[in-house]
Amino acid sequence: MNTKTVLLEKKTGYAIVTLNRPNEMNALSRAMRDELEDCFIRLEGDPDVRAIILTGGDYVFSAGIDIKEMAALPDSDTDDFFKSIVGYLKRIYTCRKPVIAAVGGIALGGGFNLAIVCDLIIASESAIFGHPELKFGLNPLFNPLRQIVGLAKAKEITMLGEPLGAKEALRIGLVNKVTPPEIFMKEAMIMAEELSKRSANAVEAVKKISLIAPQLDPSSALDMELAISNLLFSKPERKAHMNEFIFIEQMKKRGQK
Repeated sequence: MNTKTVLLEKKTGYAIVTLNRPNEMNALSRAMRDELEDCFIRLEGDPDVRAIILTGGDYVFSAGIDIKEMAALPDSDTDDFFKSIVGYLKRIYTCRKPVIAAVGGIALGGGFNLAIVCDLIIASESAIFGHPELKFGLNPLFNPLRQIVGLAKAKEITMLGEPLGAKEALRIGLVNKVTPPEIFMKEAMIMAEELSKRSANAVEAVKKISLIAPQLDPSSALDMELAISNLLFSKPERKAHMNEFIFIEQMKKRGQK
């Protein structure tokens, strides 16, 4: 895969996608958004990839949408411009495979949006999240953030635009784990390795439930979850996973004797 703004590295069971515009603080240009969308299409169809890490490297995740590119955009091109934003975000948000955002440094505006459409976030202690869009007369991406931190906190973050440090992000449930800067990628890779060992069908089912169930009434949500459980239970791999679990537990008990 030949790309200019995105690096792709395949590991055993998972892949690492790295934003690669370091001189522009990984600002999300049209080229980068298109390459990200193409990259995730490719990875979603790759049976060797069971999980995906998305990162910007050690010092910055993304400073957001490329402001210079946006400022030079003719009015006649705005519809196409925002279609490209919807396209790449939706591709990542609805990816059938688990996506981990590994955030080192700043994740602002569009970079913040990019992080929250991932399933899990590992943050370096140096990570900073923020939505300064209102200062430019634009609205931030609200609903994915609301689903993570709740309505009141999402309003506060998007309306005030105050930056959030990693520890505060962890406290409000925005990120899953905070680590020292030197090991945040290692933690993301450990998580990706663990996810790659899980049943791909079961992980995909959890993703689907997490997106749909909050929109349903409690009874309908329960019906949907049980219907998915019934579908997974009928698959042959269910017995294989259960027998493997039983075998491991038996070996543990023998080792304790």
